[in-house]
Amino acid sequence: MSKDYDEYDTLIIGAGIAGIEAALTLGDSGRNVLLVEESPTVGGKMAQLSKVFPTLDCSACIATPKMASVVYHPNVTLLSYSSIDEVIKQDEADFRAKITMKPKYVEWDDCTGCSLCEMACPVIVSDEYQYHMRGRKAVYIAFDIAVPKKSVVDIENCIFCGACEKACPTSAINFLQKAVTKKVRVKSVLLTTGFELFDATLKPDFGYGQSKNIITAMQMDRLLAPTRPYNTVQRPSDGKEPGKIAYLYCVGSRDKTVGNELCSQICCMYSIKQSQLILGALPLADVFSFYIDIRAQGKGFEEFYQQAKDMGAFFIKGRIMYVDEEENGDVLVKYEDIDDGGKIKEEAFDLVVLAVGLWPSIAGIANVFKNVQLETDEIGWVECPLCNPVETNVPGIFAAGCVTGPKDIPDTIVEANAAVSQCLAYIETHNGE
Repeated sequence: MSKDYDEYDTLIIGAGIAGIEAALTLGDSGRNVLLVEESPTVGGKMAQLSKVFPTLDCSACIATPKMASVVYHPNVTLLSYSSIDEVIKQDEADFRAKITMKPKYVEWDDCTGCSLCEMACPVIVSDEYQYHMRGRKAVYIAFDIAVPKKSVVDIENCIFCGACEKACPTSAINFLQKAVTKKVRVKSVLLTTGFELFDATLKPDFGYGQSKNIITAMQMDRLLAPTRPYNTVQRPSDGKEPGKIAYLYCVGSRDKTVGNELCSQICCMYSIKQSQLILGALPLADVFSFYIDIRAQGKGFEEFYQQAKDMGAFFIKGRIMYVDEEENGDVLVKYEDIDDGGKIKEEAFDLVVLAVGLWPSIAGIANVFKNVQLETDEIGWVECPLCNPVETNVPGIFAAGCVTGPKDIPDTIVEANAAVSQCLAYIETHNGE
């Protein structure tokens, strides 16, 4: 074997909760794991959530210990802020991958995470972690509970003023860093790249991007989280505390016009979760949910739904006809009220929240497999047989979590461990172990 290749048992692509869970389980079993993540930190979408349904446990309290464990696990090698260039299947249990480690312009071995460089930086840009509701600096730590908690320079927005270099007590800033290519040989590959949120601008009738007081549910989750952008729940246009909030369900789901007829499974429940959290944070607020059907099929989900009703949340069955902004910034919603004989009604709200669905994120990563082709369904989720929901059409390549379709966090974790068992069985079978 060429010395150009570093060897691992399994390559895991994506360090969200599925990738973290799989890496920890494989590492605990004695296997050497390479975990590759495109962002500077691990944790994925779960690290951005406020609480989880139906228990309302703190999402960060669940995720952060796992994030730290995977970064410091002796059998797990993490390459964050890195991208997969290509994966070639040479033979059974023999995959060759080329990975680019992007320049961070900070020597992470020297960075202490003190944020002095961030405080000194004069450049402010939109913060992706807070879904563009506040700014961040051009040199920054991804978020407060980031793991690893290291700074990265956003070189596209950097003005090279040198303020961060002067402020860094360990001289960790290095603008001469270059991208580094790493070649690896692995015995199996596990895809855990998760999902993308539906782009609400593709449904212009719902007004997203046209009114500041129409936000997505993920933005609302950030407003409710302990690491939120503001000190309270407020609407973006004027900082007013909303007294009347509307949730519009199934935005980007169960919709032929956008090419997705499937239910995204979690939108009802995360909206119900947020309704309860809002009623706790803003006791005088009224929260209305406009839905097609309530999908509460999991353990404790129906009770959670009934609990929201008991707390005072209103649920209205009916389709939304259009959404419009009034002069004072309020949002007018025209809707059909099925429970009232299908009458067409209009009502104004301080804030409208769009419960956007889940969309596949496999398109980019699927192209890195050069001599094999992963099968996906008509929407773009990785295709797996019903009898083995983590097995792809390519032997040795497995998939877990939302890369195969929408699912909640417990199902994602279960599927990650199922994929681990498949990886281990495949390795042992093809290596005579």
